[in-house]
Amino acid sequence: MDEGRALILKLGQKITDRMGHKVTVEDAEYWGLAGSITDEMAEVALAMKVRKPMSAKEVAKKCKKDLDRTKALLQEMSVIGLIEYNWENRAHQKQYILPMFVPGCAEFMNMNKEHVESHPEVAKLFHEMSRLPLEKVTPMVPLGGGGIGMHVIPVEKAISTEQKSLSIEHISHWVKKYKGKYAVGACSCRRSRRILGEGCGHLEDEMCIGVGDMADYLVETNKGRYIDEAKVMEILKRAEDNGLVHQITNIDGEDKIFAICNCCVCSCYALRTSQLFNTPNMSRSAYVAKVDGDKCVACGQCVEYCPSGAVKLGQKLCTKDGPVEYKRQELPDSVKWGPEKWNENYRDDNQINCYDTGTAPCKTKCPAHIGVQGYLKMASQGRYEEALKLIKKDNPFPAVCGSICNRRCEEACTRGTIDQAVAIDEVKKFIAMQELSREKRYIPPMVNQIGKPYPQKIAVIGAGPAGMTCAFFLAQKGYPVTVFEKNQRPGGMLTYGIPKFRLEKDVLEAEIDVLRQMGVEFQCGVEIGKDVTIEELRKKEYKAFYLAIGCQGGRKANIPGEDAKGVYTGVEFLHRSNSREDISLPGRTVVIGGGNVAIDVARSSVRAGASSVSMYCLEDRLTMPAANEEVEEALEEGIEIHNSWGPKEIIIEDGSVRGIVLQKCISVTDLDGNFHPQYDETNCITVECEHVLISIGQSIIWGDLLHGSKVELAGGGRAAADSLTYQTAQPDVFVGGDVFTGPRFAIDAIAAGKEGAVSIHRYVHEGQSLTIGRNRREFIELDRENLVIPRESVSCFKRQEPGKVSGVDPKTTFDDTRLPLTEEQVKAETARCLGCGASVVDSNRCIGCGVCTTKCEFDAIHLFRELPEASRMVKSEDKMKMVLPYAMKRQIRIIRNKNRSV
Repeated sequence: MDEGRALILKLGQKITDRMGHKVTVEDAEYWGLAGSITDEMAEVALAMKVRKPMSAKEVAKKCKKDLDRTKALLQEMSVIGLIEYNWENRAHQKQYILPMFVPGCAEFMNMNKEHVESHPEVAKLFHEMSRLPLEKVTPMVPLGGGGIGMHVIPVEKAISTEQKSLSIEHISHWVKKYKGKYAVGACSCRRSRRILGEGCGHLEDEMCIGVGDMADYLVETNKGRYIDEAKVMEILKRAEDNGLVHQITNIDGEDKIFAICNCCVCSCYALRTSQLFNTPNMSRSAYVAKVDGDKCVACGQCVEYCPSGAVKLGQKLCTKDGPVEYKRQELPDSVKWGPEKWNENYRDDNQINCYDTGTAPCKTKCPAHIGVQGYLKMASQGRYEEALKLIKKDNPFPAVCGSICNRRCEEACTRGTIDQAVAIDEVKKFIAMQELSREKRYIPPMVNQIGKPYPQKIAVIGAGPAGMTCAFFLAQKGYPVTVFEKNQRPGGMLTYGIPKFRLEKDVLEAEIDVLRQMGVEFQCGVEIGKDVTIEELRKKEYKAFYLAIGCQGGRKANIPGEDAKGVYTGVEFLHRSNSREDISLPGRTVVIGGGNVAIDVARSSVRAGASSVSMYCLEDRLTMPAANEEVEEALEEGIEIHNSWGPKEIIIEDGSVRGIVLQKCISVTDLDGNFHPQYDETNCITVECEHVLISIGQSIIWGDLLHGSKVELAGGGRAAADSLTYQTAQPDVFVGGDVFTGPRFAIDAIAAGKEGAVSIHRYVHEGQSLTIGRNRREFIELDRENLVIPRESVSCFKRQEPGKVSGVDPKTTFDDTRLPLTEEQVKAETARCLGCGASVVDSNRCIGCGVCTTKCEFDAIHLFRELPEASRMVKSEDKMKMVLPYAMKRQIRIIRNKNRSV
């Protein structure tokens, strides 16, 4: 076995916090230093005492070296980060300190970007030394941290003025204390995680603030730059906007800190202590968050931003067995604690959105998981712009979805168990239309960590709902995004596949225009693979690609005669219709298919002049895929629907359609539920017609888009990709929408587009994992059949129905004749919401950062100062005075608990 370098072993032993541990060459204390520190440096460091200031002259005398040589070594060691310095003495002379590993030299060494990238073992050193010394001690640490590590300090505006608080609990106290002495540098935790390939998407750039003499140390050793107070406040505000947690150093007592950090649990090694070991005492502030259930509307913003996983969505309504009891995280206060109590998966588990008992079905069932309860409440209060902003946190196209969504939120609505579901989509449409009619539109501001645009160029290929949503969220983060679309107008199937009577194109264009104002560039009439290739775009410095070209082709039925004049696929017919081409259909028209697209095709045929329109589909009326509402609208327009018939042959005379032969369908699927239609070929009918429109499915037309790439295809010509990240076998290529899932609805594509943006943001920054600490957006529906709904919570209003333009026969126009709800109807309809979901705080997990309070638009969550002992700050040298008495009391409680259980 390698005996190692004796001086480095000795130095590692000197600095380590691991009590009773003998350092060997296998330990981080050794290999983390050995690559960076020379034996001569070690000699100098060994002449110093840990955390005891010494002048250069004193160090030189102790290590028996020339003063000039000692100064040179001290400077080099300071730049590396092994030591620090300050001027905290009466004579204001420079003095050097050999710090502990954490907070200390393991951290400072990671602040030196060139050094840690040249010596990646330093990143691992920080990872290990912020964990190993704490594995045994964390359960025994009292509130306040006992002089160990760092300490959460709340968002200042979350501390109500009527609460008694200490000055040290306020960020402003520390900013004022060190007035004029600030520097900002990189987050060493996030840098370490990046080097280790474990970044969570929160970036290291300029988020941690050194104060006092530490500011000078950071600047002079090239670890940071000076900033003024205004910049400090801007960084703190930016951190809060991004859901980051304020922390201060906690090893020098209540009269001194040397840094204010802005942290995320998924990277921060200090916050890891409370999360990994399930021991919050080391981290938490004196405050605990609590939810006012009467005000909470389960919008989920507090849940999404809670760093510790303390807030999750639950339900407000009682079950038939009484109120739901939510289990709290077990604490080590009176229980034996070891690895079996730890949570190595805390970074992902903290992103769990929902308790197992479930929450509001509307949010759960919506593919984009929009905060439905939230925007209904805002609409009821006349807060229409705020409601729009809430919707746009998940869906940039509320007006579009208000017109065409398939309303899974309404299918799941708890109100539907009483009478009829809340008209959620109609309210959303009303909210969106209010905004569209204003002179000044809401343009979402850029929100990212660095406070300025990112330089990485992103290419989105396909301007449908998935591609444009991805572009929207990337632009909101500050990326330069170009959307390439082969058609002459953006919108994809929203533009070319949905009739104007269902989605007015000026409404769609208005919502697309918001993206333009956010900086998204659209290049239409450009087909990637033909006009320009992905490889050529790479050479133009595009760093990632999102492929969302949709299913723009129609499927044929593979029957004789389908190539005749007068036969079109439904997709082709709708594209021509929406392109304002001549689509006159004189004579009789047969539409093959039973889905929503087939209904659109049939209704468009009526408006194109067909003398009669008949639909034939394989499914019976109960199982045909078209929405009931759309079927009813088709019937009202005189369209005949014939179920359980499939096409067999198209009859042709002189090259044109004269009729179609159909056969009786006796089953659509096999015993395993797979599509496998069976027919009674003895039962056929012939229907005379001049046009056949086949609307039985869609296909992906890749062209040469994938030429030369490693992207693989799965069943149905779909792109193969990871189901969470949407990354393909070509690492810089991501996919979303119909090219990944096959034909679905716009809201599914919108949900996928947002996730694509999350992945791309992580991908274009080196060392960021696409999965660690990622919100999986998984929700559970509460049991609607096990609720007790108070009579007083059920309004007497019936479901409100939108009106129609008077004096216009819908069959005669391609315009949308549906009107939005009136304001009075919106008031009545939103009153019908039962408000069944609510946020629930686990006080044992809450670290009192206050981030949740900054995200709530309903004044429903607040901080309460219930743990004043958590603000007790002591010096590191006094930690055993704090830990030992608490550990003894804890041991007594453990014994008592054990005796009770016997």
